[in-house]
Amino acid sequence: MSRHDSDSKDTVAWEGRWLRIRVRGTWEYAERTHAEGKAVIIVAVTPARTLLFVEQYRVPLGQRTIEMPAGLVGDQDGEDTLEAAAARELLEETGWRAQRVEVLMEGPTSSGMSNERIAFCRATGLEKVHAGGGDETEDITVHEVPVDEAPRWLAAKMAEGYAMDPKLWAGLWLVDRNPDGSPLA
Repeated sequence: MSRHDSDSKDTVAWEGRWLRIRVRGTWEYAERTHAEGKAVIIVAVTPARTLLFVEQYRVPLGQRTIEMPAGLVGDQDGEDTLEAAAARELLEETGWRAQRVEVLMEGPTSSGMSNERIAFCRATGLEKVHAGGGDETEDITVHEVPVDEAPRWLAAKMAEGYAMDPKLWAGLWLVDRNPDGSPLA
């Protein structure tokens, strides 16, 4: 950002239910309007050592994507925490309930375009309670992929034309490691 842009005052160009478009000097950016712009992405390994992925059509991309379960913090009425949002989204999207959710790290998703921040969360003590698939506004397919096969499976899905968020590979790193690279205890 130029000095001119950092000294400028923000103006709102457009505002919707979940997003606001702001302009500051020559800079345009999107702002999430809920829960300080936070979201969660959940790294979840089942007792059978399969990694949970979700497949869904994403309107902004115009194609199906493969993702780790994820969701917005604060999209429910009332106060929401990172852990509560991660547990709720995991159950809603995949049908797996977590006994524990641990926040691993938080950072920007696209710092040049949005104020959105995402927290990687690890869900453990998983128990299957329903088929998943999302809420009434979603059409989610759940994939349970053996951890050791996940990188090859993702590469094959990419070759088939699915959109892949690079955060998937960060999630793979976090399956068996902490953010600092130390192994799980």
